[in-house]
Amino acid sequence: MLDAIYNRRSIRKYKPDKVPSDILNHILDAGRAAPSGKNKQPWKFVIYGGEKKKELLAVMKSGLNRERKGEAHLPASGQGLPDAYNTLRIMEEAPVILMVINTYGKSPFDEITADERVTEIVDTLSIGAAIENMLLKAQDLGIGTLWIANTCFAYSELARYMNVKGQLVGAVALGYANEMPKARPRKRLEDITEYHF
Repeated sequence: MLDAIYNRRSIRKYKPDKVPSDILNHILDAGRAAPSGKNKQPWKFVIYGGEKKKELLAVMKSGLNRERKGEAHLPASGQGLPDAYNTLRIMEEAPVILMVINTYGKSPFDEITADERVTEIVDTLSIGAAIENMLLKAQDLGIGTLWIANTCFAYSELARYMNVKGQLVGAVALGYANEMPKARPRKRLEDITEYHF
């Protein structure tokens, strides 16, 4: 597992080969095994491939186009749209898209109380652990992945299309890598840690 931690890369180029369902199930099961606050297991994974993936991504594109044309739901984040279109291109190339839902969450456009916000943070931490488990298991199985947050720009369209009960957190692209990126820089350990004994 240590090899997977240090050797995993975000993959943005994929081969067209299908990912066998037994490999997908091993990856999903690793997500299911993640720890979660109060053992709520607040995740749901919805997998898209083939024509259904094309439908999903057409919906995402319509949301990105809405944002670009000035009907922005995230007006202060417009500088991120070019990257979101690039992410869409990557998702189109990847054979499998795994959408991640917080089954207890609410839309980011809904008002919530401070108590609900704390609960949302705990659930999001739990979901992050599940996603990381899946990324590492995928690495062990020779599957490339990209953890995606750019679904936020098309949140309303995607949530409506998927009929989401809860909060759409993001996505993961999966497939056989068609690139071998070098490690990206990391902050020095001493720059991100403090010890208080």
